[in-house]
Amino acid sequence: MGSAGEFEEGSGSAGSGWFGAVIPEGTAAVRYLLDTHVWAWSLLDPERLPARALRILEDESNEGWLSPISAWELSLLIERGRLEADAPADEWVREALRRTPLREAPLNHEVALRSRTVRLPHPDPADRVLVATAEVWELTLLTADQRLLDARACKVLDCR
Repeated sequence: MGSAGEFEEGSGSAGSGWFGAVIPEGTAAVRYLLDTHVWAWSLLDPERLPARALRILEDESNEGWLSPISAWELSLLIERGRLEADAPADEWVREALRRTPLREAPLNHEVALRSRTVRLPHPDPADRVLVATAEVWELTLLTADQRLLDARACKVLDCR
């Protein structure tokens, strides 16, 4: 999971829409989980994402997931003034969730237990939950967080 510092202050309000690219024919469908910062960038600054990530997000044959921990993290960023929003945090995040065609990744007992055994070089509980979620539900984590990319604790796609 990316730190709050990866978000730019004043980067806008909920969404300039979703994307418009398509993955080339013959590419296998991807089941992916968005890291919090990738979700925020997809809403506020899609140009920040590499072309491959944009194609994955846009391709309707792919299956996108979002952890409840990302809604929690985004709410915290807004409440702490790290992300500018034009509405209270809970309203802004609800609207962002409504606007993005993602499934809710269940935060169940298996994810909670797996998060305690995830091998990461840092103790961030949100990162642990995201990696455990990706493992349990067999999802590819789309992230630009160098620590998660280096850890290779789950299947990842580099979104830098």
